[in-house]
Amino acid sequence: MMYVSPHEYLYDDAERWNPFDSSDDAGRLDSEESLEDARQSCRQLALTNEFAICGHENRISYVVGTGHQISVEAAPGSEISPRNLACAQNWIDDFILENDWFARQQEILRRKDRDGEAFLRFFVDQDGQTRVRFIEPEDVFTPEDVRHGDSSRDDLNLKNLRGKSGAANRCTVRFGVQTAPGDAESVQAFWVNGQFVPAREIQHRKANVDAAVPRGIPVFYPVRKNLHRAEKLLRNMSVVAEVQSAIAIIRKHQGGSRLGIENFAASNADLQTRNYGSFSSQRSNFYRQYTPGTILDTSAGVEYQFPVAAVDASRYILVLQAELRAIASRLCMPEFMLTSDASNANYSSTMIAEGPSVRMFERLQREMIREDSRLMKRVLLNGISAGKLSDEILTGVRIHIVPPKLSVRDRLEEVKADQILFELGAIGIDEIRARYSSVQKTT
Repeated sequence: MMYVSPHEYLYDDAERWNPFDSSDDAGRLDSEESLEDARQSCRQLALTNEFAICGHENRISYVVGTGHQISVEAAPGSEISPRNLACAQNWIDDFILENDWFARQQEILRRKDRDGEAFLRFFVDQDGQTRVRFIEPEDVFTPEDVRHGDSSRDDLNLKNLRGKSGAANRCTVRFGVQTAPGDAESVQAFWVNGQFVPAREIQHRKANVDAAVPRGIPVFYPVRKNLHRAEKLLRNMSVVAEVQSAIAIIRKHQGGSRLGIENFAASNADLQTRNYGSFSSQRSNFYRQYTPGTILDTSAGVEYQFPVAAVDASRYILVLQAELRAIASRLCMPEFMLTSDASNANYSSTMIAEGPSVRMFERLQREMIREDSRLMKRVLLNGISAGKLSDEILTGVRIHIVPPKLSVRDRLEEVKADQILFELGAIGIDEIRARYSSVQKTT
């Protein structure tokens, strides 16, 4: 008779599944400490695991690519003057140049994948220009006095969050993120190194969690064990092959004594050395040089074996490929994007418009465009608040961002389709130029 536990589906490798921020002590991410442990383990993978590094770099290469083209255009129905439109474009271009936005886009995606989130803090100088700096995720946490309900400090900071009515209801603070009462998605502030920072000064980009969850989870967290196993398997394969290939020949002496074998080795050696490991014992090493094409002649009692011929790495490569496919499936990417081995894949058939990886990259590009658009609007608002830009820009412009191309299509057919759309007025010449440009505009 076989017994089946009704809780078997909750366990895998002796781990129990629990929701993020669960109150159950057995949960894996139920505290700031456990989230920090998960983040550190994935950071270690991003630093030392070759497959994780390749996955991170490929996601950056496809999602960010050569950089997103960011431009300012007149909003539909607006009558903004060409001068103000040009001023807004120059303001955005200066921001992109001063903040090295192409490199910062790459780091944003790397941080989101590696740490599960990226915190961007805004600093506005006296000229109204915005400077963006990163905040480390471990610096965002709930202070002890706030965690234990120190009402005096809570009320002090809530004065900065009063609405028009002046009411100061108690907020919720989890994982260093302060939200409105009863609304986990309305972020009011962050606690950075124990200091209260209003939400308007920080953009929090989180990944792999629901909207109501305060913090993100690293992209490789579900497959961290697969990455460790793949790395160990590759290491063990290499070590076994190295040991076996280092031994050129094994001679078996049938029925020979130890003294007889040593005399045989000494008489046939081309070179003899001694190891002085201790005063009481000395060990001799015998070497024999075999030139290419050497023919061995021996007595009937000696048998030669070549261990290199027994190395069969193909058995382990199949296991390694299975692990890599499991990791690649987490990223919705083909296996060759983790190994850089395209021998078993056709790029043109993988990166088509309907391919799973293309769909995933398009989603990630769309998410980055949405977050960058909000950031660029904030940059324009800072310029307007400082009196450097006209108030007309607030409602008269919209941010237009064009990501690099992903899918492989017939170039001639694409050009014809763009020509038809241009003649119909559906797209402009600037959008076509940005779509086919491979260099990020920096001036």
